[in-house]
Amino acid sequence: MGDELILAAQELLKNFRGTTYAFGSGALDQVGVYTSQLGKSALVVGNTGKTRVVVEEVIQSLNHHGIDVIKAVPGAQPNTPAQDVYRIADEIRDTQPDVLVAVGGGSTIDAVKAAAALAVLGGDVERFFGTGLVSAALKQHTAQLPPIIAVATAASSGAHLTKYSNITDTQTGQKKLIVDQALVPVRAVFDYGVTASVSRDVTIDGILDGISHLTEVFIGVNEDQYPLVERLITVGLPLLLEFAPQVIMHPNDSEGRTAVGLGTDLGGFAIMIGGTNGAHLNSFSLVDIASHGRACGLLNPYYAVLFAEAVEPQLRLLGIIYSMYGFIRQELDALSGRELALAVGAGMQEFMRSIGAPTALNQLPNYTREHRKRALMAAQDPQLEMKLQNMPIPITAEMVNGAVGSVLQAAEAGRLDLVETLQV
Repeated sequence: MGDELILAAQELLKNFRGTTYAFGSGALDQVGVYTSQLGKSALVVGNTGKTRVVVEEVIQSLNHHGIDVIKAVPGAQPNTPAQDVYRIADEIRDTQPDVLVAVGGGSTIDAVKAAAALAVLGGDVERFFGTGLVSAALKQHTAQLPPIIAVATAASSGAHLTKYSNITDTQTGQKKLIVDQALVPVRAVFDYGVTASVSRDVTIDGILDGISHLTEVFIGVNEDQYPLVERLITVGLPLLLEFAPQVIMHPNDSEGRTAVGLGTDLGGFAIMIGGTNGAHLNSFSLVDIASHGRACGLLNPYYAVLFAEAVEPQLRLLGIIYSMYGFIRQELDALSGRELALAVGAGMQEFMRSIGAPTALNQLPNYTREHRKRALMAAQDPQLEMKLQNMPIPITAEMVNGAVGSVLQAAEAGRLDLVETLQV
């Protein structure tokens, strides 16, 4: 089944991005080709730790294709602290490159997206949190962002393919989101083999992030987009479930790295079709104690129970997929609504346990009730309202304490049965 899934995923990505995305073995040399199509000079943004070799290969490709590499500067720290965004924006203003080449995981790529907007439009990053505000400002000022080429080094967020930029205020410990078509990298490159150097924890976090993207978009999908998103999850989720143990046990396994990279890329494809919702929203308030993927993966089973009455077809398909890989052993045909959601949620948690991921908030080191309070407050922030509206049953700010509070309380205790299922 693995080979068929890989071929199906490759075809989906080709249909999604065409010639603007180079992925797979040997893709890194395409950076120079892409850059030469867009300009003559480049600012390279990337960290020189474990991804140093990738940054060096990117610079070699740029040099080989006659690109003037003005400078190479450090990327962002995990979760994209706002300070890194401002630093990179200053570098863009100082160097005025034709092209920005972001080399890294989601944090660095997100930082370059936001920094490009700040470099061109000025002001504080706070002004862009929300949907479409960068594009509106560009239109007002008759301006455009420098083209971004995103070179991914981690199979996780799909940031190299998407319109999202997640930024963290380190003083408050709260992450916020810019959603804007203007931020989509015009070219993307991902040699999945480079992910062999990342740690076990980063690998697990990335797998959970990809699963969360696929699951949340599928749970909240509208009728028109259902067939395409259904196809994405029937290819992407099995890739991640099947090959997760392989890459965790054998980090240098090239087939496994390719499969996981394709699976998380399909998650990136999914969030360009629909939005994420509850688990992503709450994860923004847990950045000081949990990685993004781990937080989302932990919370999604609880949200499945919250929305059970509205998403039965989706739950049934998820149940079939998790059952195929042995994570659900009970018969699901006779179950419906809340009972089906409890069974599917338990299967999702069984997978997480199998890869050493937490299934309850109280299993996260340093978790306190203050995190729940922070999450409930953030869920009522107008700048994050799109997450409430993306939910299968749209939630108003007035409903947050009851609905979202129910999920968080259940997740603290690690008990799916404590979630209050909303009625359609």
